[in-house]
Amino acid sequence: MKNVSLRSRTVADIDSQVVKILKGLGNPEPPVDLRVVRELLKLDQGYYSTTDDSLLRETFSRLKVAGLQVLLRPTLLRDAVRSLSLKALYLPDQKRILLDKDLPILKHRWNEAHEIGHDIIPWHEGMMLGDTKQTLSPTCHEMMEAEANYAAGQLLFLGTRFSEEAAASAPNIEAVKKLSKDFGNTVTSTLWRLVEHGHAGRPMVALVTGHPHRGRREAAFDPAAPCRYCVESPAFRERFGHLTEIDLFGTVVGYCGAQRGGSLGQTETILSDRNRDGHVFSFETFYNRHEALTLGFWLRPHVPVRPAWSPAAASF
Repeated sequence: MKNVSLRSRTVADIDSQVVKILKGLGNPEPPVDLRVVRELLKLDQGYYSTTDDSLLRETFSRLKVAGLQVLLRPTLLRDAVRSLSLKALYLPDQKRILLDKDLPILKHRWNEAHEIGHDIIPWHEGMMLGDTKQTLSPTCHEMMEAEANYAAGQLLFLGTRFSEEAAASAPNIEAVKKLSKDFGNTVTSTLWRLVEHGHAGRPMVALVTGHPHRGRREAAFDPAAPCRYCVESPAFRERFGHLTEIDLFGTVVGYCGAQRGGSLGQTETILSDRNRDGHVFSFETFYNRHEALTLGFWLRPHVPVRPAWSPAAASF
């Protein structure tokens, strides 16, 4: 699944909301404390569990002013949580965020920031409380999720602060790990951020997949959809967006080893742009024992090596 491109006006509107929050916090140093963000926005936080019916029922008992449909059919929210594999919920009429307590704590940070994103985007409240064909459409839902993800990234990576620090070093997995530690976010979300905002104007791409080696793939691996996420920088989408996830995954398979964790390998490869001109990219893949993280970035134009001319060769 490829990342969604937002309109420039939408980006500007969300940026202005995040700037207000960061100013309200005194432009903090990384990592940003989401507890302080919730206090500033007067947001409440709670937990639910997809495996504990008693906790789900307790959650429902506290929904005193939630949507009428949920009050009349309390199993609706429970079924949605389970069938859609929701990781967090935002209840705009209660100013309340609910996190799935069964997920690893490290993932709570991004999920919480994502729901904060829904809260600070002015047009999301009306759409989330509505029940029209537009708000229920997959396209609308996808766009709202992309907008909330963008807001979460701006908040967790402190606006332009991340871009400035990322641009100061060469793009590679080690740089991603360091930035992940500095900003207190997962390596996966940091890799995503680096590709979208770390080196403006440079074609970059990231893949989040299962283990790419044929001997270590999961039983549910689908060769027609090999990537959980495919993140393209604006420059990559413009010049190389015609390349499919299958094309890119094939490049990764070509150099990755079967290691159980850590670096799976790296290589330089040639990708053709929309004009069929070749370009040299560096690719490297790291496996954290849960998912494989691949970073590919542009190095230089590819100049084909032509054989030297000689009289002897010309005689043939």
